[in-house]
Amino acid sequence: MLLVEDNEVYRDSLAFLLARHEGIEVAGVVGTAAAAPGASVNLAADVAVVDYRLPDEDGLQAAELIRARSPSTAIVFLSASAGDEERGAARRAGADLIRKDDGVDTLVGAVRAAAGRRGA
Repeated sequence: MLLVEDNEVYRDSLAFLLARHEGIEVAGVVGTAAAAPGASVNLAADVAVVDYRLPDEDGLQAAELIRARSPSTAIVFLSASAGDEERGAARRAGADLIRKDDGVDTLVGAVRAAAGRRGA
């Protein structure tokens, strides 16, 4: 999986925690939407976990950029504050949206589900 998160400390901590789960390989991390599409292609990412609010684009735009270059990459959005508007936008984009305070296990479940949908 590819992790797209602008907060370096959170990104590194989350990558460490995710990699401790069986079947989850954090193949790469980037901090901007602009870096995500190339990284997704280079890593052949099955899933991209994308912060919904990035400094250069929002999560929906980042997902569009990733899918333009890597259409088979499944997207899971990660947000510190997910309201109804964000959840609706994520559903319309065909992605799950997980709150950052939902915990790593919830995110792992969403990553596994996304990977399963990709393989279906």
